[in-house]
Amino acid sequence: MWSTVASAFKLSLRHLDYLHLLLFSSGTAFITLWAILAFQGRLSVLLTYSKRQYLYSAFLGFLNPFLYYIVLFKAYSLLPAQEALSLNYTWPLVLVLLSVLILKQKLALGGLAALLVSFLGVIVIGARGDLDSLGFSDPYGASLAVGSSLIWASFWIFNLKDEREEVAKLSISFGFGFLYVLAVLGFGAGIERPSLPGLGAAIYSGLFEMGLTFVVWLRALRLSASAAGVSNLVFLSPFISLFLVQLIVGERILLSTLVGLSLIVTGILAHKELARRRGSGSSGKQV
Repeated sequence: MWSTVASAFKLSLRHLDYLHLLLFSSGTAFITLWAILAFQGRLSVLLTYSKRQYLYSAFLGFLNPFLYYIVLFKAYSLLPAQEALSLNYTWPLVLVLLSVLILKQKLALGGLAALLVSFLGVIVIGARGDLDSLGFSDPYGASLAVGSSLIWASFWIFNLKDEREEVAKLSISFGFGFLYVLAVLGFGAGIERPSLPGLGAAIYSGLFEMGLTFVVWLRALRLSASAAGVSNLVFLSPFISLFLVQLIVGERILLSTLVGLSLIVTGILAHKELARRRGSGSSGKQV
């Protein structure tokens, strides 16, 4: 499901601007998550939360979906899908760096080397293989794509501090996020009537990027005997995405994209393996 959304983003952005894409996709995700809660008979749990918890959800909703997807969708509007999805995939690296800065975890030498491998992949993708100049073909778009990973990693850390049930708190966050983008459009350029292809792609994005897929993912982690083994499957997603981007969107996938993305994923997996080995052999908190 997640592998299809890069193509859906690009198709939708042919008919909608990035703010309208966020409006309709976040609204779809909000309705989907509330429908899941209703189907599970758990809507009443939303009445048990305090005002402080709702304020925290308002903050989380500002980070994701509002700010995160504004930056990400703008990046997709400027970059080829293959570059945007690959550069956005640096969020696990940014999460490690934020854990060092915010959570005061230590970064081991092997972990640093793994991060450098991944960041080399970022350079290869952004420069489209022209490492002599080390120049990005679209510096603004590339910075937005990488910047979106910073917002997502920040949301991840703040979300971990919230011990409420995931689907319930996510549904509230998406409600706030939808209201934010509705206000921006309402007090700005106004809300335009979408074309059917654009609306369809936006609804698809809301279902399979923001809503249903997240619930399926959580269910998979709960059912699995090894959460780590299941989580590693997510690294198939960007490579399947590249295949679909070429098939559906019609982009020619560059060799530099494949090489850069492989470097990013290799660095992330190497870092995870090093962290696992340290975790099994030491009680120290390192990343």
